[in-house]
Amino acid sequence: MDCVFCKIIDGSIPTNKVYEDDMMLAFHDIEPAAPVHIVMIPKIHIESADALTEETSAYVAHIFSKVSEIAKSVGLENGYRVVNNCGPDGGQTVFHIHFHLLGGKTLGKMA
Repeated sequence: MDCVFCKIIDGSIPTNKVYEDDMMLAFHDIEPAAPVHIVMIPKIHIESADALTEETSAYVAHIFSKVSEIAKSVGLENGYRVVNNCGPDGGQTVFHIHFHLLGGKTLGKMA
């Protein structure tokens, strides 16, 4: 598989980790869209939100159960945004489901 996030998970591509456990990995985005920009990914390959099943949705639930902890660990005490892009029209560029944790400033309205 030629998935950049799978390569990050297996250690082939180094990253600046913020959080890791047996189900997920969180790391600093290399092209941040906000002062704090963390990418959170499941440790199994799921192409997008459209590919979620009852079984794989446990990984997404786990990621969301850790969001607050991760946000606090990077200093996001005043709020943050969590974003998922699904499919080409939704802006997804890496086809391994992931969530962006954005903060560190007052964020504008969503489009």
